[in-house]
Formats: sequence, structure tokens, C-alpha cells
Amino acid sequence: MFIFANLLDASATVVSYLLTLYMWIIIIRALISLVNPDPYSPIVRFLYQVTEPILYPIRRRLPFMGGIDLSPIVVLLAILFLQVFLGRTLNELAVRLRMGGGL
Repeated sequence: MFIFANLLDASATVVSYLLTLYMWIIIIRALISLVNPDPYSPIVRFLYQVTEPILYPIRRRLPFMGGIDLSPIVVLLAILFLQVFLGRTLNELAVRLRMGGGL
């Protein structure tokens, strides 16, 4: 069972890193949107392609706030929640497996 426990620990770490990377991509996209970027820039297109599938549904459901887009804040809060929830849950499962308690 220690192999599965190590797999859970490694999965928690990888998920945390991926969520942190996506969080930074969201932050960069929000900052770039403040300066009216060139829509034909490969970097800007990449940022929009990666973030728009998550931001658009949230933006559509949020009320209009006078031109302020709150969808990045909602996504960042969701990412922070997932990091804490998934990280702690997977680590706790790994500890229980190591202790012999099972799932």
C-alpha cells in the first residue's frame, strides 16, 4: 500500500503545481487585458485560448459590474480552494494508507 500512498502524494504535488501554473496564467491574462494587447500576438492568443474556456462561462453568469470583469477573481478563488482541498485530501489519504487504515 505504500506505493499507492506515494502515488497519492505525488499526485497532490503535481496537481498543486499545475493549479499554481494556471493561476499565474490567469493573473497574467488579467494584467495584459488592462493594457489593450495586440490580439494577433502569439502570447496573447495563447493566454486567451487557455483561459477563455474557464472564464467565459463564469463571466456569463456574473452580473455586469460597470465594465469590471470579476471572472478572474472567481477562478483564482476556485483554484485556491482546489489546491487546499485536493492537497489536504490526497495527503490525508496517503497518511492513512501508510498507517494501515485503508481508504
